[in-house]
Amino acid sequence: MDRSTRTGCLGLALALLGACAAVLSWAPLARVSVHGGFEQQHRDLSVLWIDLPLVALGGALVPLAVWLLVIRAAKRALPALLAAVAAGALGVWGLTSWWEPYERPEFPYMDTGLARTGPGA
Repeated sequence: MDRSTRTGCLGLALALLGACAAVLSWAPLARVSVHGGFEQQHRDLSVLWIDLPLVALGGALVPLAVWLLVIRAAKRALPALLAAVAAGALGVWGLTSWWEPYERPEFPYMDTGLARTGPGA
């Protein structure tokens, strides 16, 4: 196995690792949409056919793109590996801190008048 083949295999392994890391960090956030929450009022399965492929694609493409850019510029695998892992980690951090599925309130506030106590209520 020559050097270019090893470099290409390492890039593909980074893409696979990035996709797995993104999906595994996204899954707990999407759990409410899949399971439905209380009495399945929040079930929204569109996260499985819209968000899941986009998260997996982004998790694969971000480290791979950084890997390819650094490999072309530096011609060395170690700086490209470090840059790709850092980019993947930043991508996963951005995903978990900014993406949230829509959740309706569990128990919307309804004024029944029962909470009014005291004189003149």
